[in-house]
Amino acid sequence: YRHLDHHRLWDPNEFAVSCFKIIMYSIQAQYSHHVIQEILGHLDVRKRDSPRVRAGIIQVLLEAVAIAAKGSIGPTVLEVFNTLLKHLRISVDFELGDRRSSAGSATFSISSKESDERIVQNAIIQTIGFFGSNLPDYQRSEIMMFIMGKVPVLGTTSQSLDTSHLGDLGTRRIQIMLLRSLLMVTSGYKATTITNALPPPFLDPLLSPSLMEDSELRQLVLEILHNLIDRHDNRAKLRGIRIIPDVSDLKIKRDKISRQDVSFMKKHGQQLYRHIYLGCKEEDNVQKNFELLFTSLALTTIELANEEVVIDLIRLAIALQDIAIINEDNLPMFNRCGVMALVAAYLNFLSQMIAVPAFCQHVTKVIETRSLEASYFLPETIFKDKCNLPKSLEKHEKNLFFLTNKIAESLGGSGYSVERLSVPYVPQVTDEDRLSRRKSIVDTVSIQVDILPGNNTEDKIDNTEEITFEALKKAIDNNGLEEQEKEKRRLVIEKFQKAPFEEIAAQCETKANLLHDRLAQILELTIRPPPSPSGTMTFTAGHAHYQSVPVYEMKFPDLCVY
Repeated sequence: YRHLDHHRLWDPNEFAVSCFKIIMYSIQAQYSHHVIQEILGHLDVRKRDSPRVRAGIIQVLLEAVAIAAKGSIGPTVLEVFNTLLKHLRISVDFELGDRRSSAGSATFSISSKESDERIVQNAIIQTIGFFGSNLPDYQRSEIMMFIMGKVPVLGTTSQSLDTSHLGDLGTRRIQIMLLRSLLMVTSGYKATTITNALPPPFLDPLLSPSLMEDSELRQLVLEILHNLIDRHDNRAKLRGIRIIPDVSDLKIKRDKISRQDVSFMKKHGQQLYRHIYLGCKEEDNVQKNFELLFTSLALTTIELANEEVVIDLIRLAIALQDIAIINEDNLPMFNRCGVMALVAAYLNFLSQMIAVPAFCQHVTKVIETRSLEASYFLPETIFKDKCNLPKSLEKHEKNLFFLTNKIAESLGGSGYSVERLSVPYVPQVTDEDRLSRRKSIVDTVSIQVDILPGNNTEDKIDNTEEITFEALKKAIDNNGLEEQEKEKRRLVIEKFQKAPFEEIAAQCETKANLLHDRLAQILELTIRPPPSPSGTMTFTAGHAHYQSVPVYEMKFPDLCVY
């Protein structure tokens, strides 16, 4: 190391790479982790050197890891990742510090030092990705959990990288770098069940609203999900967002949905739907975001959809259509048309996957009408460079929209349970929504109204009422009490129709536990141990006394006496 440092042979590093290749091939595989530890130690020593020197050392480490990964790497797996992630944070810190120092200058071009730090970061990500992709699946899943635990998101533990001194920009940069590393590690990972690929400690922070505040972050999260959900390599066939004329030409590979996958969707399906729903409402979405959202919906259909999930996905698609039509979030017209195009592309794919003729006919008819009257509602038009956008969507006829009642009629005739289609999809609210700096979902999500023929939107009723003597008299009248009871019953029914299963189960479990505790207290007070001829022990003034009961005075149950 002294020779390489003294003669500045880390930049360029061809000689250093050759030296360490010779060393790695010259020693036995079980000792290769010692060399890796030495390189990591030297990287720590030279952490204040120029970016190109650090990048040279990391590239040497990459070559050593490439050779060691074919054999035994011993106990250095987590040490390698921990050290690399630490230097990733240091590099981002240096990059931001250089940016702050040059902020007052007149030139806004990226400085050479800042550009060199990007080289260091890319070298670290390549090393992490190559190392992780060569590990066995059981170790790779541990590394995935390890990296995800380092991503700074709201509500995470102290294991995440410390970004308090980096500010919002530095935290965002760290999030992007770590997700890029995670994307490379998950590439090619094939889990037997989706539960193994997406355990709750991994899925919860991955779908956190903290990772939705930037377009690039959302893209990375969706790509990581694709790596883990796509177990039959169908993603390449679904690349891009388009109206697929014949899905059978894609030769989609799929297996029967397993019990584990069905259980996963019952527990965590709402999280996936919620992430897609909120992802469509972001103003900074570009074409790639819509393409990845389409792929997410399609892969969920292929890998995880039974009949119940199909109904949920249709409810989600109709809710996305309502986002564009009602536009409570004041989205730009491009985003509204992009969401409409996404729904069209997905329902076209879904209708052909489940192969219900009446459903396919309704979807095809809407798409054909759009191609003639409103082509900007189709992906082939809206995502062109030059597309004439409409000024509003209020004047469009309903034959341009996918209608819930038409879909329910078509699926009901094929044996699907369509009762839940009449219940609008509303994403569940999480604790992080209440803590997040983003606009709360409680403020942005309202119950969506199905667009059905004859269901005219009624005028909003002003619920405020002047407080008078007559109003107070009416409030204490029996009719008022009956109305309150009806309202309570309506709220209970609405809750069981719309609330997530997990929330209902948790409340029932709480009531059951309370009942069990009360019952235990009652039994403890009423049931006493029977008297014993040997006597019972009592304490008086700190001394133990035994009080014996004669056998002839003891009362036995009738069945015990003969």
